[in-house]
Amino acid sequence: MTDAGSLDDYMEGLAAKARAAARLMASAPTERKNAALTKAAELVRERAGEILEINAAEISAAKARGTEEAFLDRMTLNPERIESIAKALEDIAALDDPVGKSISKWPRPNGLEIERVRTPIGVIAMIYESRPNVTVDAAAIAVKAGNAVILRGGSECIKTSKALYDCFHDALGVAGLPEDAALFIETTDRAAVGALLSGMGGRIDLLIPRGGKSLVARVQKEARAPVLSHLDGVCHVYVDRDADLEKAVEIAVNSKMRRTGVCGAMETLLIDEAVAKKAWPPIVDALRKKGCEIRGDNALRKIDPTVVPAAEEDFYTEYLAPVLSVAVVDGVAGAIDHIAKYGSGHTDSIVTENEETARRFLTEVDSAIVMHNASTQFADGGEFGLGAEIGIATGRLHARGPAGVEELTTYKNLVRGTGQTRP
Repeated sequence: MTDAGSLDDYMEGLAAKARAAARLMASAPTERKNAALTKAAELVRERAGEILEINAAEISAAKARGTEEAFLDRMTLNPERIESIAKALEDIAALDDPVGKSISKWPRPNGLEIERVRTPIGVIAMIYESRPNVTVDAAAIAVKAGNAVILRGGSECIKTSKALYDCFHDALGVAGLPEDAALFIETTDRAAVGALLSGMGGRIDLLIPRGGKSLVARVQKEARAPVLSHLDGVCHVYVDRDADLEKAVEIAVNSKMRRTGVCGAMETLLIDEAVAKKAWPPIVDALRKKGCEIRGDNALRKIDPTVVPAAEEDFYTEYLAPVLSVAVVDGVAGAIDHIAKYGSGHTDSIVTENEETARRFLTEVDSAIVMHNASTQFADGGEFGLGAEIGIATGRLHARGPAGVEELTTYKNLVRGTGQTRP
């Protein structure tokens, strides 16, 4: 694959293999799909030492290039993360198979019986950066939903992703499924992404980007196939006047500092002006003890002059780092307005003991995930009971929030008659 011609041939070959595999996967027995996922989990555990050795070398190279900490964190595997990858495979295997599930059914006056049933989407192209676990999560979710998937991971940890992919690929063969149901693009040539975005002559049914803003923006701009994606995770926690202050401190710290590099990390804290003077000292003390930098609006700086002034751009920013924007707002209405202006439609949470206030927030905040008295770090497919996720969708069509197995299906209409003709 040293020239454009050979790359084109390579990509055409992958697309053709995936399309052929998708036709077989559409009717693959649940038992075989589950067997493949279970075997993949077994192989990930067996090969953990080799995978970690490969990953350590890629992390070392990334550090030498000056890669930022948030990116390094997403790249890094350790024994606990390897185990979570294997566990996610088993969790997905344990889920109900959505393929063939009846969504609705109704009769017509002329005697026709109409039924909608879930079917696979077909060929999924997954384009992602930095997170090697996405290799397995995406393959597992796509295959469980009866699809074929083409995986294009980031060049910075392509060897780690390939080692994980090999576990999944080998498991497909053991389970008697088409090995081309999951294909991995081994070249780091960026032209491979362009080929996927072209739709490969209609052989790609859905494109899913997972990565930074520039990647997602490119996919949305250039794609010639439908796209399921999310942009920034500018997530908010709003501390209401009726909040339990102890809860508020714990939720704020966990939402921001548990893992700062994930898309569900809180990036902006909102505090009701009615309790700001009381609530701010314990919250800021807990955050600063964890090493968080605070940037506040003018109202907050009147309460705490030690806070660095926040620029307008800060409230639009997904830091993915131990940096937090804070604004004082006029009650729940002010919080809802702030989120509507600056939010990205990802995840937003209210801390309050007032059920009516919570109900208003849950109703009026138009995000994919809206929470009450819970950390935004629960914005995760595994935490939702989906086994894993292929991404957090922030659009308004097809899927919102963690996209799991069911979100990688569509439906078809089955019409059963007894000889009816239309007059």
